[in-house]
Amino acid sequence: MTSREFQDRVTRRARRAGVTVSPDLAEQLEAYYRLLATWNHKINLTGLNLAELAPETIDRLLVEPLVAARYVPSGAKRMLDVGSGGGSPAIPLALATPGVELLMVEAKTRKSVFLREAIRTLALPAADVATARFEELLARPDLHETNDLVTIRAVRIESKVLMTLQAFTRPGGQIFLFRGSGGADPAETIHPPLTWKATYPLLESLRSRLVVLEKRPVGRAVPRGTNVLDERSHKY
Repeated sequence: MTSREFQDRVTRRARRAGVTVSPDLAEQLEAYYRLLATWNHKINLTGLNLAELAPETIDRLLVEPLVAARYVPSGAKRMLDVGSGGGSPAIPLALATPGVELLMVEAKTRKSVFLREAIRTLALPAADVATARFEELLARPDLHETNDLVTIRAVRIESKVLMTLQAFTRPGGQIFLFRGSGGADPAETIHPPLTWKATYPLLESLRSRLVVLEKRPVGRAVPRGTNVLDERSHKY
């Protein structure tokens, strides 16, 4: 598949989701995808079939993060992505929000090597990789309450995980939970200082959604009911 064919296909899929992709962004997304496909032959970065540019693959790896970029807080400067793996949603999300400083956290060394190569290939000077379990980063004071946005894609989110993530989130900052159609409702795992802000549909083709949590500043009153997640009214 030629570059033009690749970029046209990605642009059309993004347009179906209401997202406009510039030529420069399409070129960067192609470079990321092709690098991911090459490395996926060597190490298991994703279980998706990258040999064929199937609609589901485009949507999951590229378009879904572009839709989520709509909801990145205005003025966000620092983003931390947990369990970055093959780089999605972190890398496409960062490409769609230029100027944001990105730290990807990945425990597996070989995947971290890929992420560093992706940073080099895409010329992302404000991006870095931490090869560690995210809990281990609690030992780094420089990361405490410094991120405007923390992102994670996971099937299950436990209360302990959320409390760790909020430690890296500045007061007033947000946590993005990328959820699939079968993702468990995290309502019971949300405790102060975190509160549910919104749940947005991402892609109808994937039945995916974005759960947005906000970290309340210490001492700020939380209105009754705002820490209760009710996703039923936000389903397709």
